Amino acid sequence: MSASSAFSFRFIDAPSLRRAVRRAALAVALVGAGQPLWAAEEPAALRRYEIPAGPLGRTLATYASEAGLSLSFDPALTDGLASAGLNGRYAADEGLRRLLAGSGLQLQARPDGSYTLVRVAARGDVELSALEVTGQSDGAQALPEPLAGGQVARGSRLGVLGNLDVMDAPFSVTSYTAQTLEQQQARSVADVLVANDPSVRIVGGRGDIVDTYAIRGFPVSNADVAMDGLYGMLPYWRVPTEFAERVEVLKGPSALLSGMAPEGSIGGAINVVPKRAADEPLTRVSVDWTEKSQLGTHLDVGRRFGEDKAFGARFNGVYRTGDTAVDHQSREFPLMALALDFRGERLRLSADALYQKESFEGVVRPVLLGSATHLPHAPDSRTRFGLRDSYLDQEDYGLVTRAEYDLTPDITAFAALGGRQSNFETIASNSFLIGNDGALSNLMARQRGDRRTYSGEAGLRGRFDTGALHHDWTLSSNRVFERLGLVYLFTGAESGNLYESSGHTPLPDYSSLDGSIPRTAETDLGGVALSDRISLLDDRLQLTGGLRRQWVSAKSYSASSGERTSSYDEQVWTPLLGVLVRPVDGLSLYANYIQGLSKGDTAPTTAQNAGEMMAPYKTKQYELGAKYELGGLLATVALFQIEKPSAFTDAGNVYRVSGEQRNRGIELGVSGELTEGLRLLAGASYIRPELVKAADRTTEGNDAPGVARRQANLGLDWDAAFLPGLTLGGRVIHTGEAYLDPANRIEAPAWNRLDLTGSYAFKVAGKPLVARANLENALGKDYWSATSGYVTLSQPRTLTLSLSADF
Repeated sequence: MSASSAFSFRFIDAPSLRRAVRRAALAVALVGAGQPLWAAEEPAALRRYEIPAGPLGRTLATYASEAGLSLSFDPALTDGLASAGLNGRYAADEGLRRLLAGSGLQLQARPDGSYTLVRVAARGDVELSALEVTGQSDGAQALPEPLAGGQVARGSRLGVLGNLDVMDAPFSVTSYTAQTLEQQQARSVADVLVANDPSVRIVGGRGDIVDTYAIRGFPVSNADVAMDGLYGMLPYWRVPTEFAERVEVLKGPSALLSGMAPEGSIGGAINVVPKRAADEPLTRVSVDWTEKSQLGTHLDVGRRFGEDKAFGARFNGVYRTGDTAVDHQSREFPLMALALDFRGERLRLSADALYQKESFEGVVRPVLLGSATHLPHAPDSRTRFGLRDSYLDQEDYGLVTRAEYDLTPDITAFAALGGRQSNFETIASNSFLIGNDGALSNLMARQRGDRRTYSGEAGLRGRFDTGALHHDWTLSSNRVFERLGLVYLFTGAESGNLYESSGHTPLPDYSSLDGSIPRTAETDLGGVALSDRISLLDDRLQLTGGLRRQWVSAKSYSASSGERTSSYDEQVWTPLLGVLVRPVDGLSLYANYIQGLSKGDTAPTTAQNAGEMMAPYKTKQYELGAKYELGGLLATVALFQIEKPSAFTDAGNVYRVSGEQRNRGIELGVSGELTEGLRLLAGASYIRPELVKAADRTTEGNDAPGVARRQANLGLDWDAAFLPGLTLGGRVIHTGEAYLDPANRIEAPAWNRLDLTGSYAFKVAGKPLVARANLENALGKDYWSATSGYVTLSQPRTLTLSLSADF
């Protein structure tokens, strides 16, 4: 059983009770709370468990995670044993009795206070009458257990709803585990998603200034990736994965769940869960090499301290530098992440500090449509056809703190507060196609900027029963404030060609941008939300409803004078409705209606209503889906329709919200273990991206630009039987053709990519080591990735090798 799912049983006696009271009182004093403690003599609290049938070992691991118990055992004891699962509200001891009934196993106490399993001569229920089962838990933020195979998790965080099991979530969600990130040697969130998720594609290569995603055909900004549920706390340009325990993806809008995203992304939501110290000590050192000459090292250290290992610390440090697989490009990347946490019986605290710096020499920028009438074939992806003397220097500091306190067994107060400072400077060029033969015009520019972001949330979550109805409710408020300072200067264009590596270019005089950076914009987003998830008929029917009041405030300032040039201040209501039915064990059917929010535009000066602010745009999603769990596999299907409004100036010269893009689609997915040692992670999506209403009526009914109708991913990992410790794997990624313009005259061809992976786990002097190899774009295909109005070149064939050792 993994350390991450370890919890503890404890006898309740007078000395331990006194120690618990002292520890809780100290923790409460630290956060300024003075809530009364609940006596140990109160009846054992009932908790709701929804653990599906399956192998006994897996159901016990899931139960331990949810109940807050420290239980470890030899997996051979449960081999071949099945469990009917657990569904309903039980005290901790009763839940164990039901799971172990008829198994021939019982609990045995250990000297350290934890428990294990042992065989008994006669089958029977476990007797726990002499014990009161208590323990520490991670509350609503407890990390869901992995599915069979370990590549994805059983659940993920859904904003105000907290962590939900995938079978109880009325949405399409996927949570990729640290195992997947490590096996594929992912360097960023973008690497993880494009390699595994058929609903997600990445706009921009690894050597671009910024990562941008497309989920269900709509763009999602890297700035809208959340850290432990808070927006605006992660590096603005690219999110690394070395500090991440999970990368969670919710497909579709999520305004009610998480509030409006800072950049107004509506295609989906991405959340990164930081690593925490496990019960078992960890000291892991890794070294890696990436083609051409990128060398790096990664240190991962975790420890827990104190009584019941209540205090934890996890440090991740990374440094890489050297030339990349792209001609005339180099990268330097230092990262430091420190995660601290405290887990008590009623109080849980955490703090995550993150520092990242990234320096690129020779950045890769997109190619925009100019006067070309068709898209030339993709050049060698190693070619540096843009401005050779371009660079990016960016630096991010972030801190997120979080606290939860159980006011009663059924009510928890929570709060989080974080801040980030992001600085950047770049000289780069945008390349415009001015000929069908690959001729380019490279427009050069220098930018300097800084972003200061503050984010927080606070609220209450709880549960209660009204007759046969069980309620899980949340009342929360959140706020994101960002101050932007930006100076930039565009200069003359330089000619170039797609098929020729660029030479050194004398740079213009950009010294006018030196010095302090003035404030140019402020954004203030806030809201209050109330949600309730109602369960009835033994949880076979679940209804989720909620309502959020969202306000949006934005101001712009002149970089030269500092005077305010424009302002925006609007408020809007946004709802959520969800229904989930579990007609039989292992099957969930669901439907939802939810909205996404983005800031409305302001009428241009040429319009009759110049200066009028549009209310925040409401993007609407309707979704139907099913999830089926059989053995070690989880299969999902989702049908969705997303309607996104837009504004334009109509024939009467009035700027109004009259445009609409409608994406209708179907998604299929399957993950888990096909057989022992053979893991599958695959899916496909089909989207019909239609311009329903447009300023140019001749384009209505056309495909929205930048959206491929067909996308698919197929990944397999196999534990080789002939050599224990050897794992071989591969992934095939397919993306169909997509139009670049609303008129559907210019098309980017379909593309396919093959990635190969391999790892070998072995021991030297009793110390575990793992060697890994990844070959991205193994066939060396050169292709374009399309979005609206521009394309980016594929990543060249790139080999990555690493060796990690635990001490």
